[in-house]
Amino acid sequence: MPFARGDKFGPYEIVSPLGAGGMGEVYLARDSRLGREVAIKVLPQAMSADVMRKQRFEREAKTISSLNHPNICTLYDVGSHDGIAFLVMEYVQGETLATRLEKGPLPLEQALKFGAQVAYALDRAHRSGVVHRDLKPGNIMLTSAGAKMLDFGLAKPTASLANGLTVTAAAADPMTQEGLIVGTFQYMSPEQIEGKDVDGRSDIFSFGAVLYEMLTGRRAFEGKSQLSVASAILEKEPPSLSSAKSLTPTALDRAVAKCFAKNPDERWQSASDLGSELTWIAERGRETSAGEPSAGESRAGIRVAWIAVVASVLLLVAATIWWRGAKSPQAPMHFYAAWQASARDLAVAPNGHTVAVVAYSETARKNAIWIYEVGAAGAKSLSGTEGAAYPFWSPDGRSIAFFADSRLKRVESSGGPVETICDAPSGRGGTWNQENLIVFAPDVNEGLSEIVATGGVPKKITKPDATKSEQGHRWPVFLPDGKHFLYLAANFSGTKNVNNILVGALEGESRLVVEAGANAAYADPGYLLYYRNHALVAQAFDLKRFSLSGDVITLLPDIKYLPQVKRAVFSVSFGGSLVAQGGEQEALSQPTWFDRQGKATGVVGAPDVYGNVELSPDGKSLAVDKTDMETLNTDIWTYDLTRDSSKRLTFDPSIDALPVWNPDGLSLVFGSNRGMGREIYMKQVGGTQDERVVANDTVNVYPSDWSKDGKYVLYSRGAELWFVALSDSKAREFLKTNAVLKNGQFSPDGKWVAYTSNETGKWEVYVTSFPDAHGKWQISKGGGEQPRWRGDGKEVFYLSSDYKMMAASVTTGSNFDAGTPVNLFQATPRPPVLVYDFLVYDVSRDGQRFVINTPVKQADLQPMSVLLNWATKVH
Repeated sequence: MPFARGDKFGPYEIVSPLGAGGMGEVYLARDSRLGREVAIKVLPQAMSADVMRKQRFEREAKTISSLNHPNICTLYDVGSHDGIAFLVMEYVQGETLATRLEKGPLPLEQALKFGAQVAYALDRAHRSGVVHRDLKPGNIMLTSAGAKMLDFGLAKPTASLANGLTVTAAAADPMTQEGLIVGTFQYMSPEQIEGKDVDGRSDIFSFGAVLYEMLTGRRAFEGKSQLSVASAILEKEPPSLSSAKSLTPTALDRAVAKCFAKNPDERWQSASDLGSELTWIAERGRETSAGEPSAGESRAGIRVAWIAVVASVLLLVAATIWWRGAKSPQAPMHFYAAWQASARDLAVAPNGHTVAVVAYSETARKNAIWIYEVGAAGAKSLSGTEGAAYPFWSPDGRSIAFFADSRLKRVESSGGPVETICDAPSGRGGTWNQENLIVFAPDVNEGLSEIVATGGVPKKITKPDATKSEQGHRWPVFLPDGKHFLYLAANFSGTKNVNNILVGALEGESRLVVEAGANAAYADPGYLLYYRNHALVAQAFDLKRFSLSGDVITLLPDIKYLPQVKRAVFSVSFGGSLVAQGGEQEALSQPTWFDRQGKATGVVGAPDVYGNVELSPDGKSLAVDKTDMETLNTDIWTYDLTRDSSKRLTFDPSIDALPVWNPDGLSLVFGSNRGMGREIYMKQVGGTQDERVVANDTVNVYPSDWSKDGKYVLYSRGAELWFVALSDSKAREFLKTNAVLKNGQFSPDGKWVAYTSNETGKWEVYVTSFPDAHGKWQISKGGGEQPRWRGDGKEVFYLSSDYKMMAASVTTGSNFDAGTPVNLFQATPRPPVLVYDFLVYDVSRDGQRFVINTPVKQADLQPMSVLLNWATKVH
């Protein structure tokens, strides 16, 4: 029976009916927990008694849940209420393609756009081992964001082949056994009509029928009865697109005709290939199409067309003669990637069309590596790459190296286990040559190192030159000889005009190429690409003299730039395929208060670019580091929580970050890169005294805590934990292992230190004794970092690997003991931007309130640009 407004299925309340089909009824509903509209597909109770239908319904749930693609409707939930099974899906607003076709055919550009999106969605299903089997206009929704595939009620699981084709599962399926016809007649493939087993190529036939109707407004196979329609599908060919609609591109006519091959082996063998063809036709059309003639222009258009044919023949003859002597350069092609993602970084593979993209993963709540094929509408994430940064390819294109968990790692581009190559506390890019040698930047203030890609002991090959104000080397890229490489010599102290691109060598001296504030790359036929004034530019580059010449040509006027690390988000293959992320405004965050249940209870200050946060001992003030995106300075600010006022404490044109309060609340220590290394400075909150250096070193030092008796400042020194005794200003090593250590936090009684280590391959929280590190207790289970103590020392809080706020009860005194961690709530802190984003939350002394640096405005999403044959633009 139909359900009425107000009827409930658990937390879902019916709003209105949306439609009905053979496999159930669909309703618009509201999710009372998340306050969002959803679509509920209900299998009526009478049908639940039908084992076959119930099995099909349950299979649809499993089928949809295995698919994740922007052009496939998302499954949110599945359940049963009073014996009635239901699915909860994304509510897609728009109109079905069937409804749109009632008004007539789609314009060519729209048909190609929506067609390519559906093709890529089909490919995602096929690669996941799923055949839809009921593709038709009624199962495609047109929205403002594009096309969405719906209704996998007749979908069939299959075994997936490596090349993306699908074959029938070996086990017989009683619901789809030979002789049983499922689907909608007008869009069935010949093998469906005959009741045979089907694979992904059957969907391609059906998609051809849908595409034909989108373009012509008529069905490809028509008849007065189901029998006559079936006969047409088995024995006839539909009229060509060009005969049904004049001025149809020849390539499109061929592409659709290939879908209709009676023999599956003669059709497109993957939906991805078909999608790429439609994308290519669309891009070619934008460059050459002159628009469709009106009815009054038809005859004149025909005459012009004949003249054009004759002219084309003459031009072809001339071109053939010329071709013998020279090859015509292809025109530049610029288009936007159909897959929508905000790339944090990217790397184009040697093949020129596969791209490793670092982008946010909703599942992991962290950045991960996605494999994107140029022209595709979607991408595939690589398992095990959560937290990844700065990927680069092996020369054969089979493997990707990247940085995560303070290590340099590698993974096959097709997926598989992730291998660790070596430690890299704060990696800043790498490059891989034909000799299987990797050159990489292991840390922010160091030179470059080399290592064999299979692992071993790194060897340092460059050293920052202090006389030239170099604070670190980063972003190496091998040149074609595999011996020389480009890299950036960077300075972050605010000194102007000291960032340069150099050419280095595995054995030999470095030489200056050009002043630039970000990474550079080389591409044939002899150009250096680099970032300048928000734009990506190219200039002729001599590989023998390593020198530039000629004009500076702008390729893309606005690309994404990360000032905190001095990196422009672009990549180019030696062959010249260029991909770049469009320029975006910086995402904003805000310190936000939460209770132990995760309910937001207030905010501090206004939205801005915040990093670390630290509550004062009395809980009345908050210290933060904040970046000014105009000057690119990062400075320490304090907020008076009782008066709702703020004050800037530091003014040096450098990076001042990681504020840590003195227990008396009258002064702070913080980290800075004002000198050639990093220093820890102390400053009174009242500003009555100048800043003074508490600790400095030739390697990176980052303060993390101040003991409650005021005697010691705990800090990270490279991969180790150290402390400085303020009574004699002497620095002492506290804890050193074979892993990277960070986030050290004193217990309230000063006898214990909680810290983070990656010794197991992932970050975990541990506790050891202080001042002598005896014993070790692991607090977190399954990943954790950023520990904080409750004011009475009875709990340790930390963030899990997927940013859940965790709490573990502890017992301190002469011995230490920890209980099982419990999940308090799901936090959403701003993802780390800088190497010193160590502590993005703090907790009140009573452990009841948390202040978390929380995103409030995401960066405006801009598409990735793809530029092919760009070299012809700069000749």
